[in-house]
Amino acid sequence: MNVKQFEHSEVLKRLPKQFFADLVQKVQRLKAEGHDVINLGQGNPDLPTPPSIVKSLQEAAEDPQNHKYSPFSGKKELKEATAEFYKREYQVELDPETEVAILFGAKTGLVEITPSLTNPGDTVLLPDPGYPDYLSGTAMADVRVETMPLLEKNSFLPDYGEIPDDVLSDAKLLFLNYPNNPTSATADKAFFDKTIDLAKEHDLCVVHDFAYGAIGYDGKKPQSYLQSEGAKDVGVEMYTLSKTYNMAGWRVGMAVGNRSVIEAINLIQDHMYVSLFGAIQDASIHALTADQEMVRQLVETYESRRNAFIGKMHDIGWHVEAPTGTFFVWLPVPDGYSSEEFADILLEQAHVATAPGNGFGEYGEGYVRVGLLDSEDRLREAGDRIAKLNLF
Repeated sequence: MNVKQFEHSEVLKRLPKQFFADLVQKVQRLKAEGHDVINLGQGNPDLPTPPSIVKSLQEAAEDPQNHKYSPFSGKKELKEATAEFYKREYQVELDPETEVAILFGAKTGLVEITPSLTNPGDTVLLPDPGYPDYLSGTAMADVRVETMPLLEKNSFLPDYGEIPDDVLSDAKLLFLNYPNNPTSATADKAFFDKTIDLAKEHDLCVVHDFAYGAIGYDGKKPQSYLQSEGAKDVGVEMYTLSKTYNMAGWRVGMAVGNRSVIEAINLIQDHMYVSLFGAIQDASIHALTADQEMVRQLVETYESRRNAFIGKMHDIGWHVEAPTGTFFVWLPVPDGYSSEEFADILLEQAHVATAPGNGFGEYGEGYVRVGLLDSEDRLREAGDRIAKLNLF
């Protein structure tokens, strides 16, 4: 049978390799061999969506109005709920019609914003280490990537003074992500104020990935980029319900901020999608506007897990900093090992899966990322297994 093989486009050829596909295959192989693997290598929330949100979806799914096409740019009520959420949580005023775009999860917005605002050959500034899918958008847009190292000595914040003037002059977009994946670092208002000054000086559009915005520890609420004066003049923030409400599989996010950027996102989505299922939008409205005790309980759960895991790490001699945000821990590997070598040892010998830091960029080398996405007992057991390797 002569089946023609059609060549992929140059766009597809430019797409980065999905680094963590290898990790998934290794974990699956060990499980198939009968091993009990504690998988702390991925970022998929392990807890279910709160029951009231699920019930809201069930009821909304029975409404015949939701069986039709939804408005292409999303329901007006969901945009209004987003504006209400930002007003309540961050004291930020948003115009629902012009400053809110509904996304198929924040990942979609983070990928599509680069081809929406740049042309081939333009420069985009990305954090390193950083969320790998930022590179998907830059590959699609065929732009030049310049990285901003996130170093421990700088509290994993970019040092804008280290970026050459010619790079800043050429750059069109600047991506940030706090609380940060993978380093778990947080940023304060002074940092965002400085970012806005830089953006105004160099005509940059700031894209702040606020996926972990709800998850801050020790009584400290993570800072929204939009809480800084002038933020909407020069950028947008991407929010998602995936982490705040354990709705990762529901694929609901939003971009908020600069009107021209929101217009660009709505335009590209008009040509690619026909909006989210109306019932999911109705359930999202409930999530954003209902009593937020469910979010407070979730953060308490992650904080308790953090404390249990960090305590165990200190017990075995792995002296690591407790994260201030996200559900990740960024762990320096022992001397003499690369990130991948050490992650492979933990997986093959202790059956604990972690994400090697080099999968997040050049400056992720020397670290592994752990997700606090299992019970406290399993997190402690992971520590016990690692202790038996006598590496510390």
